[in-house]
Formats: sequence, C-alpha cells, structure tokens
Amino acid sequence: MPQKRLILSSPLLEIMTSRLCQELIENHQDFSNSVVMGLQPRGIYFAERIIAELRERTGKDIPLGYLDATFYRDDFRRRESPLLPNKTNVPFLIEGKRVILIDDVLSTGRMVRAALDAMTAFGRPKTVELMVLIDRRYNREIPIDPDYVGMQVSTVESQRVQVEWKEQGFEADHIWMVD
Repeated sequence: MPQKRLILSSPLLEIMTSRLCQELIENHQDFSNSVVMGLQPRGIYFAERIIAELRERTGKDIPLGYLDATFYRDDFRRRESPLLPNKTNVPFLIEGKRVILIDDVLSTGRMVRAALDAMTAFGRPKTVELMVLIDRRYNREIPIDPDYVGMQVSTVESQRVQVEWKEQGFEADHIWMVD
C-alpha cells in the first residue's frame, strides 16, 4: 500500500498563494496586458484561486482561460489506455499578451512543453511565465524552469505529489508526497 506524507495544507497554502499573488502584482503592475491560463486538469483550481485573490487586491478583471494540452503531449499515442481530454476554454486571444500559465505540480516539464504548443492556437504571446504550486526538483526531462514557485520538493522518480483541492470534493486542501 502506498504511503502518504502530508507536505502542505491550509493555512500555509493560503499564505503561499498570497505571496505568489504579491509577486505577480510586483511584476505585472496593473495587469493591463496580462492573461492567466490554468492548465487542465488540476492547474485550473490553483489558477482560479490566484485570479480571485488578484481581483480582490487589485480590483482588476484579469482574463482567465483553461487550457488542455492532452493532444499536444509527446506520449499521447504511446500509452496503453487513451488519455481523456479536458475542456479548453480560452475566451480571448493571447496575441501580444503577457501569459501567466498556472499548474499545480511541475515534474518532468513535458506537460508544460505541450501547453506551450497548445497555446499557439490562440495567438503568439509577448511572454509566457510559469507559476506552479509545487516544483518537483530532480525530475526534469525537459529544461523548463518556473518563474513563480510555491514550494520546491525533492523527490525521486518513484514518488509523486498528489494535490487534493476542496473544489474537487475533498474535505480540505492537502498536498501529499506518495511513495
């Protein structure tokens, strides 16, 4: 049976989210040319929380989209069972915009690479920044580095990070290390 070890929960998660929002405010100022894209499936929950806090702090209505990169993955056709896509909902063009791509966990970098390819359907952004709640160090297969990190976790290949959001029906927010 897999062993789970709690690495993060509330209220530390709220403090971390608040710190990341402050970094975004410092770097994006009035957000006049910025958009946020949550990476499906679980990055959207983190993106929604970031957007809610940014709107509360700045009073700005920052565009939020949901991006699914399933069909852009380099392992899409190599799996034994087919991947099930999620919904993409990007109700704006990203042409010339500063895109903040948000995901819950960064591991190999392959999903982010796929997301960068998927974004091209919505225009050519001016810049793309990556925000992740958890950065799994030592697992990168592609040289991708996040611009905003909630927490870095040292893991080995056999371990994984499991994020449970209240929005998914869990009693509370928890982030686990699973062996």
